[in-house]
Amino acid sequence: MNLPLNPSSRLQRFVGLRNIAPFVHLALVVSLLAGCKQQERHSPDVWAIVNGIEIKRDEVEKYYRSQVNPEGQEPSQEEALSLKLNVIEQLVNNEILLERAKKLNLEASDGEVEDKFTELKSPFTEEEFQRQLKSRGMGVDDLKRDLRRQLSIQKLLNREVAAKISISDQEVTDFYNANHNQFNVAEPQFRISQIVITPRRDPQIRNRKNDDATNEAEAERKAKMLMDKLNSGADFAQLAMDYSEDPNTAATGGDLGYIPESALNQSDPTLKHTVLSLKPGQVSQPLLLKDSIRILKLVAREAAGLRGVNDPQVRQTIRDTLRNRKEQLLRNAYLAVARDEAHVTNFLAQQVVEAAGKLPEAAKSTLPPVPALKPVAPSAPVNTQ
Repeated sequence: MNLPLNPSSRLQRFVGLRNIAPFVHLALVVSLLAGCKQQERHSPDVWAIVNGIEIKRDEVEKYYRSQVNPEGQEPSQEEALSLKLNVIEQLVNNEILLERAKKLNLEASDGEVEDKFTELKSPFTEEEFQRQLKSRGMGVDDLKRDLRRQLSIQKLLNREVAAKISISDQEVTDFYNANHNQFNVAEPQFRISQIVITPRRDPQIRNRKNDDATNEAEAERKAKMLMDKLNSGADFAQLAMDYSEDPNTAATGGDLGYIPESALNQSDPTLKHTVLSLKPGQVSQPLLLKDSIRILKLVAREAAGLRGVNDPQVRQTIRDTLRNRKEQLLRNAYLAVARDEAHVTNFLAQQVVEAAGKLPEAAKSTLPPVPALKPVAPSAPVNTQ
């Protein structure tokens, strides 16, 4: 099941009728039936209604285009229609959960939205940022509205789902006993973090300071500056996020995860020798490799063998696994209950059924897909699965 997105608007309210004399019951039934039929009449660009809030074609098309790979094979009309129906379901679920978040006073504040907006914008120059927004058919207000939805729904799920989950020590032990083979390490492993500096201009640099060495002299000066900071006690992960020129690891503080010894044997001999010589927590001197300068940190070293149930890392891994399972189950159930309590009409789905396999005219897209871009923010409803 998927989620967050959709602008808020006035909610439809139904008021019960009381003390109606028996002789007007028939008139009321006729009136209510007529009202229902009238309610079904809608503008052709309205593809669904959830609790009185319209989901329009242009919104569905926008998120559809963000999910289609412009470099891949163009979907058939039937495939495109299936994707659009899926987008509608996501938007419907988002609106239902957003409504609940508002009722519980969990809507994101202006300050929270601004903080997230600044975080997303910081890796880009102003020109890049505006260009990407324009290419996606979005403005700053559109992005902030989407962020408010996403943050609000996340606050709701944190309170109504995540906060209600607990994992007992017995559950951890039971999982280990049933899956202990998963914790048998076949060979030594090394958890490594890195800061990468390249002596060339790279337009795709995405560290937090948008910092990029463009030649060998700049790369050497940058490496020295970073070593000075590290020797003065600066945090390695923070420096990696600020300065590393590796687009794949900068955002995660340079973390490469656990690397088996056999993989090190296939790497640059200088890199392998450096990793083997480091103790956990130690940082290397800058390594001059063929295409870059790298500063490495050995975060942890694991010997081969079976990890016991009392190993802190084993227990944390099991807790994370069990928590993820329970959270997914509870999210699915929570959304199902919320969906049952909502009033939803999917007009596009109705047209597909009525067309009996033929493509409804309303579903034929006349809008070209947007070019592939690095996202400035989630451009489609956030997945809850």
